[in-house]
Amino acid sequence: MDITRDTCPITFVRTKLMLEKMRPGDLLRIRLNEGEPLVNVPRSLADHGHEIVSRQAVDQGIFELVVRRGGD
Repeated sequence: MDITRDTCPITFVRTKLMLEKMRPGDLLRIRLNEGEPLVNVPRSLADHGHEIVSRQAVDQGIFELVVRRGGD
């Protein structure tokens, strides 16, 4: 999922909607910009019970998160 063209809070809203379509334990790969999205999206996902599996830079100013959907 690529949310590099979105701004907060839409970055988290789109991510949350995608995770709601998935089963607990499924992995979601997310591309997002550094700065506010890189701070807010992982924090909000953890607050909602999802696990950040990895976070790495993939390009200048672009990061990739891998998130495991938490249970309901």
